[in-house]
Amino acid sequence: MPAPRDSGFRLLPYPALHSLHVADAVGIIWLCITDASLVLYPMQPVKLYVYDLSKGMAGQLSRQLTGKQIDGIWHTSIVVFGREVFYGQGINTTAPGRSHHGSPLHIIDLGETAIDEDTFVEYIQDMRDHYTADKYHLLDFNCNSFTNDVAGFLTGNSIPDWIKDLPTDFLSTPFGQALRPTIDSMYRRPTPGATPAPTPLTSAQAPDPALAASILQSVAEQAQRSAGPSTARASTSLPATESLAAPLHPCTNSASFRNLLRTHRAVVANFSNIATCMPCRMIAPIYEDLARNKGIRVGNNGVGAAFTKIDMSTPMGNQLASEWGVRVMPTFIFFLDGKKVHEMKGADEKELRTQIDLLIFQAYPPHPHTSLSLPAVQALSLNPILFTQVPSLDTVSTKFASFIDATPWPSNSPQSQEQVKASIAGTIVPYLKSRFASKANTTSKSPLPSATPVLINMWITITAALASVLSPESLFPLVDMWRLGFLDPVVGTWCATNPLDPIPIFLSKATNSSPRNYTLTVIRMLSNAFSTPLLAQRLLIGANKASLTAFLIPSLLHEDATVRTSAASLAFNASAFVQKGRIDKVRSGGRTLAEDEDEDWEVEMVSAIIEMLGREKENEDVVHRLTASLACLLRVSPFYENQLVSLLEVLQARDVLRSKLEKAGCGPDGVKKAEVRKLVEEVATKLCP
Repeated sequence: MPAPRDSGFRLLPYPALHSLHVADAVGIIWLCITDASLVLYPMQPVKLYVYDLSKGMAGQLSRQLTGKQIDGIWHTSIVVFGREVFYGQGINTTAPGRSHHGSPLHIIDLGETAIDEDTFVEYIQDMRDHYTADKYHLLDFNCNSFTNDVAGFLTGNSIPDWIKDLPTDFLSTPFGQALRPTIDSMYRRPTPGATPAPTPLTSAQAPDPALAASILQSVAEQAQRSAGPSTARASTSLPATESLAAPLHPCTNSASFRNLLRTHRAVVANFSNIATCMPCRMIAPIYEDLARNKGIRVGNNGVGAAFTKIDMSTPMGNQLASEWGVRVMPTFIFFLDGKKVHEMKGADEKELRTQIDLLIFQAYPPHPHTSLSLPAVQALSLNPILFTQVPSLDTVSTKFASFIDATPWPSNSPQSQEQVKASIAGTIVPYLKSRFASKANTTSKSPLPSATPVLINMWITITAALASVLSPESLFPLVDMWRLGFLDPVVGTWCATNPLDPIPIFLSKATNSSPRNYTLTVIRMLSNAFSTPLLAQRLLIGANKASLTAFLIPSLLHEDATVRTSAASLAFNASAFVQKGRIDKVRSGGRTLAEDEDEDWEVEMVSAIIEMLGREKENEDVVHRLTASLACLLRVSPFYENQLVSLLEVLQARDVLRSKLEKAGCGPDGVKKAEVRKLVEEVATKLCP
């Protein structure tokens, strides 16, 4: 309840409570002081209303589009003092649950606030110049940025991570990264005189670009629909603050700033006022560029600093500056693990860059392998080894038809044998012929024919039906057709983003006693699947990875040399895909994180490869590919120092590798090719203890 106007009570605003040392006052009490007594004001509950901007489409279609489950595109608002406050077309207020978003999907209790209503209204008014409609960005500066800031002001807490981390989760998928330019273009202000570059989402980037565009447009419209002309106020902003994609964390009060320090290892804070301070205005675009390049983002996998800008023109920003003893503008303060480690006054660009680099280096020291000279390993191409041989497709089709004819057909099958054979001979084989005949004969750079979604869906349906009735001995011609099909990126992308996928079907029928032809053809099909990064990613997660590994490791020990060579190629493709992701992170200033990878899988693969190297006495190609696979798994591995070094010592990996260079180690005289000998020696001496 508000203090009586004539009582002589003095209402202490939140920052003033720090000087009284009342446990930061957040979530405790409001204090009103008279000459004789201490009056306690009632606490107010703070709720977070959560809505799904996709109206359920994300939960239904996210796995198809992104390869991972995303349950919603979350919009949030703060409900306190009987009002719902949110950010879209500026800051809007409405009665709880009465906004254009409808009823909330979740209501989360954020605790209680000791802030009184008048102070909160004043705070929101101050924030209207910061949270304007023109600054809104679906990923970087959105409703959740606002609610997290307000939650910090009211309670000292933040909104749940599963809401805050949604943009990162989305952008961690290849589809999300492909869609990022399209999202940015929706919110980018046009440059006068410049022609905007189109950013259409092509079929190569998404399995269904029309569907993706429809969902994106719907979400954007829901996010920024106005709640009414009287509840939002637009304002102009200075050019230096208009970068929508700059990863600057909004901090408008002490609570949100302390929460930023608590949740980020490295933080850079810029205290400035670009409206009145010329040096602040000059350094602002440089600071935003540094935030964009040195800030935490998906591409550098968590390595970088969190950048924030505190506007000292606002009362709360000025109070925050006073808390940290800032009296000069601009002032940059650098924090490591929540503790201040350096302060820089003035607009010295060179010094600012140096201090940011030093802070990031202290927070994230580089992997020891980044300082090693590994010319043989670095010379390895990380492109997948592919099996592109095209057999006589008419012969394959005829042989497969004879296998179908020789198999009893279930009476409850939705298609007859003749219909299945007609689909293969009349649709699938002609598609493969058109694509690979064109590839063999064309001299132009025109795109090759690609499969249509209708064809792929029919193909998978037929595959599931045939796999249920045919033995592996009879099924391998169909596997070989898929081997060619996976060389078409459209086929690989479709299979990566749809629940129906032929790979689990074929792996489920592979056993240690499977015929040689079936095992060999499945290995080569899987190797070609790595030609599509999105499908490769799907193969190396969860149950797919377990099935792939259970099939691969016994294949490396197969009695047939051709099977072993092909299996070594598949092992290399999987290892090279992992290595490429790590190297991309390191080159972009990032690091490999243990929590993002699978330690058990890596230990299993390294152990198996060293065992296979020890057993391989004849085939130099197998030794070459297995050594390359081992190098890819070890180099800049997040598990190298804590887990793999001891494993390599126990398995005597260095001795195993060097034995391949000696007589009878691989052939009568050991490995002969100079480049292979150099690779084996380098991996043995520099990556194996």
